[in-house]
Amino acid sequence: MDNSDSGARWTQAGSLLGLIGVGAGAFGAHALEDLVSPERVAVWETASRYAMYHALALVAVGLRAQSVDSPHLHRAGIAFLAGAVLFSGSLFALVILDLPILGAVTPLGGLSLMVGWVLLFLSGRARPAG
Repeated sequence: MDNSDSGARWTQAGSLLGLIGVGAGAFGAHALEDLVSPERVAVWETASRYAMYHALALVAVGLRAQSVDSPHLHRAGIAFLAGAVLFSGSLFALVILDLPILGAVTPLGGLSLMVGWVLLFLSGRARPAG
């Protein structure tokens, strides 16, 4: 897979995560308030917000991958995507399913997100492709 294919895939992944983040945020703001406690709505909002932040991070990975060749970028994309699924996904599930044990997964997602940022930082040393 060349850089443009890899970049396009990360941009698409970020776009889908952004779609999920916006949809989840709208659901939380308009439908969830009547179903769960205000504390749980706040948890949902945190999950939506972090999904959006990392949607943008994935788009950044995709755009950068089109101009540089760095294994750190691919790894950053994996870490961001896995982290968003684990972090936001566990919080969404916690709110919907009311299973506090799911909160134990959330820190693993947060750690993965932090690893993604470190890897994106390391990609800053990459040389332009070509």
